[in-house]
Amino acid sequence: MLKQHRELSMSIRRTIENNEEAGIRPSKTYQSFVAAVGGRRELNFIEKDVRNYISREVRNVSEQEDAKEFGRAAFEYFGDVISFDTTYNTNRYNLVCGSFVGVNHHGQSILLGCSLMKNEEIESFKWLFQCWLRCMGGNALKGFLTDQCASIKRALEACMPTTIHSWCIWHIMKKIPSKLNGYKGHADIEREMSQIVFNSHSKDSFDNFHTVIPCATKFSIEAQFQDVYTHQKFREVQAQFREKANCITRLMNSALGYSVYEVGEQVSSSILNKFVVTYDSVAAEVKCQCLLFESRGILCRHTLSVLSFEQVSQVSPRYILERWSKKVKRRHTHIKSSHDEPLMEPRSKRFDQLVFRSQNICKFASESEELTAFLHRAYDNVMAEMESLKAKRKGTSSLSHEDANLESVNELQSPPRIRTRGRPKNRLGSKLDKQIANATKKKKTKVLSEVKVMFFKFVVIEFIFLINSLANM
Repeated sequence: MLKQHRELSMSIRRTIENNEEAGIRPSKTYQSFVAAVGGRRELNFIEKDVRNYISREVRNVSEQEDAKEFGRAAFEYFGDVISFDTTYNTNRYNLVCGSFVGVNHHGQSILLGCSLMKNEEIESFKWLFQCWLRCMGGNALKGFLTDQCASIKRALEACMPTTIHSWCIWHIMKKIPSKLNGYKGHADIEREMSQIVFNSHSKDSFDNFHTVIPCATKFSIEAQFQDVYTHQKFREVQAQFREKANCITRLMNSALGYSVYEVGEQVSSSILNKFVVTYDSVAAEVKCQCLLFESRGILCRHTLSVLSFEQVSQVSPRYILERWSKKVKRRHTHIKSSHDEPLMEPRSKRFDQLVFRSQNICKFASESEELTAFLHRAYDNVMAEMESLKAKRKGTSSLSHEDANLESVNELQSPPRIRTRGRPKNRLGSKLDKQIANATKKKKTKVLSEVKVMFFKFVVIEFIFLINSLANM
């Protein structure tokens, strides 16, 4: 069947939309059409047309509205700490792309907004942050990670005074190789610094969401995290429970329910690291010197060792963060899809109403041949009248439509384009990086100029000395 001869009627499209919303697979939908008409040859479309309609039309209707709702829902759970980056790339108009990125409960990056900026001035960042906060409900963040850009810092102080502004560790760590290249054994130093900064552990691959990961210990607190956390985060918590076995807890001071412990961690046969852990039994608060909970959102092995020493069976809810919870995904199921009732096209709504009312007429007319013939004649007459009315309206509305288009010409012009040479090999770098690079370049140029001047003076002096020697001979 040629592509130009294939067509999906309005009734077919509405059936596809309803089946898609009900969760019926495209193949089953197509088979229902085949069974209804008595074979594939009686249809003027194929299964691929059904799939294409779902992917291109049903799931992309009012795409902007869906993006707004899902973006706000994601921000509600994962918008406590955001990373903002303007060093990735520019578009063909040389506009800087700024991205707002968060981390979901599986440890994956999620895009919470983006922008195209003509410059990186303070006022531009102020306007951007204010618009973004307004789109996300106006709630201030807990933490905001950026590069070392002074303009972003001043804009954040004005727009989000209560938000903690931190530098992105990636931008800091990427400069270490260039700063340490002149030192002997710089590779070992970089490796040690990476371990100190990240305290990295290998992550297991993501398993099926519905399987249950068995507890590694008999500690009841571990079971408390097992019931709530996603598998990705629970594996990180389990690593802390396993390493608790390497910790030795010693009480240093205690008064009025407030205790201070020293926890020794046996890293190797010759290395014993010591950490100070405080525990308030009245407020059910525990805090460790390593600050793992403050940085990664999970209790460290040192605090778990103290809780075990205190015979605590359940931790306070403040240490079970909702952002790592399995229940987060339920929030998105309550967001209406783009083809739900409030977002449905007016034409689709009218079609559904007509189909619903015509069912009673068809049922009544099918009782006898006389009634069926009467309905066919009425159908032909109504179709002729509607086609005539449609032709008249089309002729009168075409002129007014053209006039409206001429009056509503958009006077905004596209920004000037730049020549592109493919994808850049490196990131753009922050504004501070560019300033440092320019200053270093000027310094090198100045040093080379001074060397050239000194060399020229030396040559002139040698030439004069040679002339004087020849004159005295």
